[in-house]
Order: sequence, then structure tokens, then C-alpha cells
Amino acid sequence: MAANPSLNDSAPPRPGPPRPGPPLWLLLELTYRCPLHCAFCYNPTDFAGTGAELATEDWLRVLREARALGAVQLGLSGGEPLTRDDLEPIVEEAHRLGFYINLITSGVGLSEARLGALKQAGLDHIQLSFQDSSKQMNDFLSSTRTFELKSKVAALIKQYDYPMVLNVVLHRLNIDHVEEILEMALRFGADYVELANTQYYGWAWHNREQLLPSRDQVERAERTMQRFRERVGKQMQIFFVVPDYFESRPKPCMKGLGSIFLTISPDGTALPCHAARMLPGLDFPNVRSASIEEIWYRTESFNHFRGDAWMKEPCRSCPEKTRDFGGCRCQAYLMTGDAANADPVCDLSPHHHLVTAAVARADRPDAAAQLDAGEKPLVFRSERNSSTLFPKRDGI
Repeated sequence: MAANPSLNDSAPPRPGPPRPGPPLWLLLELTYRCPLHCAFCYNPTDFAGTGAELATEDWLRVLREARALGAVQLGLSGGEPLTRDDLEPIVEEAHRLGFYINLITSGVGLSEARLGALKQAGLDHIQLSFQDSSKQMNDFLSSTRTFELKSKVAALIKQYDYPMVLNVVLHRLNIDHVEEILEMALRFGADYVELANTQYYGWAWHNREQLLPSRDQVERAERTMQRFRERVGKQMQIFFVVPDYFESRPKPCMKGLGSIFLTISPDGTALPCHAARMLPGLDFPNVRSASIEEIWYRTESFNHFRGDAWMKEPCRSCPEKTRDFGGCRCQAYLMTGDAANADPVCDLSPHHHLVTAAVARADRPDAAAQLDAGEKPLVFRSERNSSTLFPKRDGI
């Protein structure tokens, strides 16, 4: 008769995370330098304390290694990627390798000569940002005088036969201008407009009380967008990204960390999303000392949130976990202090009250008056503010 197994016998080892497919979407944050000072920027608040930017040859090696691994979609962002003098050779190499290349830009620095050079190098797509529909508000929200320049760049993009893609980040201070923003886009001949509500990390997290719109503002903006969409039909495609805080279920952030998306930050740190640097307890690798293959498949920081072994309840037993993957890890960390918690946006989360409380504050009748009174002034993104207000990594 076989002996009964002892209760003290060790349990079988937990299976490792599933092996992912390749990093299909590669984002190169070429620099944190930027001429704009947006209060909703997703760059880390202490970006001034990061290391030196990668050299051209490092970026070219990253492109080759990522393409060999199966990456196909390339985003070039920052900061402002046009501040890099080597943007053209980076685009040229990416084109040679077969990437589809999207430049994400404020337009500052995009002269006709430079646009022609980028076109010749093989750039496929340009996404141009505006902050609002009027010179006064656009320049206030970016703390620069750039509206007229952006308007000229929009015309150049059309002249060089690129799809006209406009991006406007929405928040309390501009969401009531959705109709004017869409009218502006129509005048520019935009093919696509993304009205992307602010995601609250980086500088936007620090400024959340000033930027979070009321529920009424969001609902009005969505109705306005829908009427405009019906009016213009196929002439212009409009994408309206509802802010997380007004949903009852989280978005499938990056389709799960370490699933398809790979970011390389200016100093070479590799991240499974552009905000993940804040997550505690994870030692993110650097492309200066590790290959893309090693980073993607074999580092603990990229494997940590793959699969569902890391999940706590209610996520672990939730039938929806294969659709939303527990939501955003950065949002969970910022709001609850633990990146393994369920995203508080989910109304099944024990921390959902943190989201509803934030929305309730934004809904208060006196919220706008308090902003007008300057009770807590906006902190605009700048190297000075990054150095003096956030001199060390503060998890934001």
C-alpha cells in the first residue's frame, strides 16, 4: 500500500509565465527634451535626473535586434524627437529594415526641408499634436507660442501627401472645446482625429485635481463628437477615448504588460509600457548591456506581469481577466500603492472608491471656481520643475 503523501511535502513549483510572442509594437522615446511644457505630459516628473541619451549607433542596433525578433510597428516619440539631429538616419535604417514608422511630434522643428528629408528617408506616418483649437488656449496649455507654427506644419504634412493625423489630449481645461477642435481639424483637412482623454500618470498625475473633468463634461463632449461624426461621415475619422475614471471596467492596458509592446526610453532603459519605470521592485534592463532578445524573453522585470500568477483577488478568479488582464499596473500602483492590485477603475476592485471619490471631487459645483482661484496651481513640465520639485525618483 502506497504511503499517503505528507502534508509537509513541498507543493509542485508554480509554472512560469507563458512565453510571449514578439514585441510587435516598438516605441523609441528618443529624448526627453521638448520645447513644450504640457501639464499633462506622460514623461516621468523627474526626467531631468535620467541618464545620457543613447547614441545613434545604439538606436540603430536596437532597431536591428527588435526587427530580427519580429517587431513591425515603430513609434518615434519623446519629448520631441525632432530635437535629435540623427532622426533622419534612424528613420532610414528603420525603413530599410521594413518597419512601418510613425513620428509622434509637436511639429516644432519640422521645417519643409526636414520634412522632405524624412519623406526621402522612408517615414510613413506623422501624428501632430495640438493642445486646443485657439491660439490663446493652445499656447497657454503648452506654455509656448506654437499654435501658428503647428498650423503651418499641418499644411506641410498635407503638402507632402501624408495622412493628416491630429491628436488632442482632453482634460478639464479644454474638453468643452471639442466642437471647435473638430472644426479646426476639418479646416486642416485632417483624415484622422484622436481625442485622447488624459491618462493620469507622470505630470498629469501630479496635476490630476486640476485636469480631471466632470462626468457632465465628458458626456457632453462625447455627444458633441458623435454629432460631428454623423455630420462629416467618412470625410474624417474621429476616435474618442473615454477616460478610464468614468468606466466600470479597465482597458486592457498594452494587452497585458510584456505582451506586444516594448518601449526604450532615452537613456536605454527598456520598459513594457512608457510609464512602467515607476513600478517598485522591478529592475528594468538597459539596452546598453542587454540584447532585445534577452530583455524581452529572459528578464524578470518583463516576465513579472505575464500570465496571471501575479494576480490577487478578485482578478485571479475573474472570468474577465483574459480580456482586461487586470487593467493598468501603473494606475493600480499610483492609486493603491501595490501594482499587483486590481485596477481601481474596475467596480469589482476593493479600491474602486478611490476612483469614484476623485470623480466626485471633479463633479463638485465649486470645483471650477477653486481652479480659477488658483488654490493649487498647475505645474508645467520643464527641466527646472523636474529638477527642483522632483529631484529624485518619487514613483510618479
